[in-house]
Amino acid sequence: MLTRNQFVKVLPLFLWTALASAQSLPTGTSYHRQVQVPNRPAALFTGEQGKQRTEIHFDPATSAVTMKLLVQDPAGYFIPDLHRDNFAVYENGIRQQNATVEIEHAPITLGIVMEHGGRFKGFNRTSSDEVLRAGQQILDELGREDKVAIWQYADSVNQVADFTTAHDRLDRFFMTSGVPDSSETNFYDALVSTSEVMKAVTGRKALIVITSGVDTFSKANYAEAVTAVRASGTPVYIINLGPDLREAAKNYANTGPYAHLDWKKAEDQLRDIARVSGGRMYAESSTINLTGVYDDLMENLRVRYVISYRSTGSASLDAKRTVRVELVDSKTNGPLEIVDANGKVIRSTVIVENSYMPNAAT
Repeated sequence: MLTRNQFVKVLPLFLWTALASAQSLPTGTSYHRQVQVPNRPAALFTGEQGKQRTEIHFDPATSAVTMKLLVQDPAGYFIPDLHRDNFAVYENGIRQQNATVEIEHAPITLGIVMEHGGRFKGFNRTSSDEVLRAGQQILDELGREDKVAIWQYADSVNQVADFTTAHDRLDRFFMTSGVPDSSETNFYDALVSTSEVMKAVTGRKALIVITSGVDTFSKANYAEAVTAVRASGTPVYIINLGPDLREAAKNYANTGPYAHLDWKKAEDQLRDIARVSGGRMYAESSTINLTGVYDDLMENLRVRYVISYRSTGSASLDAKRTVRVELVDSKTNGPLEIVDANGKVIRSTVIVENSYMPNAAT
């Protein structure tokens, strides 16, 4: 069984192999083989993963359809090493014979939202250290084309960096940011505000929210925050600091309101926000090393199978077209068997929208 760190080291090799294989296999090549994936750690995120969106584009000039989708194992990991002939694509019930398959590692635009306040100066020092340490580690995962904006929130939301690829400047921010004064923690207001900004962002995007989930004085309520997240169309990946800060808060339990915080409610709400948005929630006991978490997060956000085919559907661009994608054995056309390193058959899930409107997908 691979440890988490060992898996993090070998994962890029599996993805590179899958990319090379998917792009180099000649069209029409047919052979029988079993797809095997490595043993992997248990799921790193907690709770139910929400519905993740399929990107579908239709070109009316050529009738070309391009879909970007995920194929996952039961723990939510991307399944590599699939080939063109392992994908059977159906539109309006008719199998499309001209489909091609590639793997994409897309550039991304991130909004990082960080809690930066609380009731007591001493507790703020503890929480600030945790938040900044968690935020700084994200920079190690970024590519040169990735854009990042940063917000901090306490009793108000403050944008400290606009969308930029100058990641070295962001690193200095994490190293020099000071300890916040005593304040409220208006989490719902921060989520509403940043979700509205992200709504206008195009391409592959996400909010990474580093928070305890505690809200003390927002103008918006929880339901309004969830509505804003839904409307934004932006997956929210949450680094839940609640378990870590709950322990630190015990030092203040006898002298202040931290004795009365509803940590379970905050955690339940964070889990639901991640699910509603199509993101994930992570709840590590420490922020010292989040490499595994961020590798999982970035794989889930960045990597997609890209299927392209020329639609044989009707000429009408206003009629909905159904879509189905199945994994098949290239020799038998039966279901594709995927096994782990021990030869145990595992379940795979193809995450794809079941229909599209050509006019809306142009």
